[in-house]
Amino acid sequence: MNNINWHNATHHSSYGKFSQIPAVTEKPEIAFSGRSNVGKSSSINKLLNRKSLVRVSSRPGKTITINYFDIDEKIYIVDLPGYGYAKIARSEKERFGVLTEKYLQSGRVALLVQLIDFRHPPTKDDLIMLDFLRETGINHVIVLTKSDKLKKTQREKMREVFKEYKTIEFSAETGEGVEELRQVIENHGN
Repeated sequence: MNNINWHNATHHSSYGKFSQIPAVTEKPEIAFSGRSNVGKSSSINKLLNRKSLVRVSSRPGKTITINYFDIDEKIYIVDLPGYGYAKIARSEKERFGVLTEKYLQSGRVALLVQLIDFRHPPTKDDLIMLDFLRETGINHVIVLTKSDKLKKTQREKMREVFKEYKTIEFSAETGEGVEELRQVIENHGN
């Protein structure tokens, strides 16, 4: 799948329950997952060269639905609820945990873009997610966000932490990693 016009992006739909999602969609689904405040919304907006297609909040834990974005009528970018945010009701955390788990186990994901904050080693929640991806065999790529916030020596140190993984260093501020991530998505969007 080549020649995706990344600027041709629209919000398609949002779902609060797995049962609301159509059983079959006509386009490959590229899902984005990560902790609350990892920069998921900003990263998707940068990928699409849009300022505010995906709502960015100053408060983590705001994405509580699965949100579909139609990209050039060729693929869906699927924004999953963030995980690991402590300041929300336990019942709500469980609801969108189940929603995300059912979605990921449905076999509909062509590629999962797993976002991890490059400034820190993977959290316990990140490691659980990485283990889940290995166990299920879901195609995935790890995107290390906020790369612009690290100095050269810090980057080298964190690269050592992530050396066993295939990663893309990404910055929603500078655009680092955008073209590389687009290429990976296009390769999996067939």
